[in-house]
Amino acid sequence: MKKRVAIVGSGNWGCAIAKIVGNNCTHHPHLEDEVRMWVFEEMVKGRKLTDIINEEHENVKYMPGVKLPTNVIADPDVVSATRGANVLIFVLPHQFLGGLCKKIKGNHAQDCIAVSLIKGVHFDSKGMVLISDMIKEGLNGMDVSVLMGANLAKEVAGGAFCETTIGYNVEENGKLLHTIFNDPLFHVTIINDVPGVEICGALKNIVALGAGFTDGMGLGDNSKAAIIRIGLMEMKKFIQSRYPSVKDATFFESCGVADLIVTCYGGRNRRCAEAFVKAGGRKSFEELERELLNGQKLQGTLTIKEVMQILQREGIVDQYPLFKSIYNIAFEKAPVESMLATLGCFELEQVLMAKNQFGQVVTKRTVVYYGKAGDRRAAL
Repeated sequence: MKKRVAIVGSGNWGCAIAKIVGNNCTHHPHLEDEVRMWVFEEMVKGRKLTDIINEEHENVKYMPGVKLPTNVIADPDVVSATRGANVLIFVLPHQFLGGLCKKIKGNHAQDCIAVSLIKGVHFDSKGMVLISDMIKEGLNGMDVSVLMGANLAKEVAGGAFCETTIGYNVEENGKLLHTIFNDPLFHVTIINDVPGVEICGALKNIVALGAGFTDGMGLGDNSKAAIIRIGLMEMKKFIQSRYPSVKDATFFESCGVADLIVTCYGGRNRRCAEAFVKAGGRKSFEELERELLNGQKLQGTLTIKEVMQILQREGIVDQYPLFKSIYNIAFEKAPVESMLATLGCFELEQVLMAKNQFGQVVTKRTVVYYGKAGDRRAAL
């Protein structure tokens, strides 16, 4: 029996992935041709967005200029879009999941599985909650995999070669998802590590804020490389302290170091953080989000708030100097130069003095102490 695929979400990433999924569903005999895509209904220049997508095969608001396959059908009713589905692809802000899962539950096929493309995690009073677990709980224990990687939506939609990682619990389901997503220009690797793949996709947005702060200060690629490296180490430490089963190798997949690099050079979190610095404190991240992101959400600021709550509750903030510094700059009005002071073994006054003298942040070669006392890992 052919598998029916439904997509829940239709933003720029949703449309980019719909292009791949739509094409694959017409080429594989075990998949139904038609792919229904739930679209939050909006009016665009007096027309319903779903009508525009179905008539012109283009999401003119979130992915203009990119044609979707004709077998991808926009549907404003999530119940109709997911009816009888064997595979549910979730690609939307996680804040909408609770209400949507209530509508979807019991409407899908009995053997239905899900895959989350949502780059984020949720936090409650007990700590971190995986988005995949939220979906699983909302859909009566359904098996949920995750897909994360160095996948800027515009480049994926434009057909630029890239890689991605699917983390699975059940190998058979991972193999099915491979057929749905893999194509010659979108290379999929499947691994048995859902939490590792998923949390990398969330924490990298924090590090991207640090990369943006670096760009806003006018520092070069060497400095950004140091921030990326230190950020990866803090990501790894945070994840494995909570999920010891997460494999070291996961951090070297597309979902790990590759996604971190591309986000720190080309993502929305980096862009807004750079603008935040250049605005000199005159604009909040909320204002920049509205100005720069065309309705998209800034994930890094939300994630660092929630991560800091955990670190503060556990009394281990000082073990994560980069995360601490990014939070203080974003929400406690700390000067952006304090990021270098936090990571190094020099005083903030020295950094500011160097900046005032030379017009940019210039320091002597300073060893950054990271991890255990005396463990020398990097230099700025």
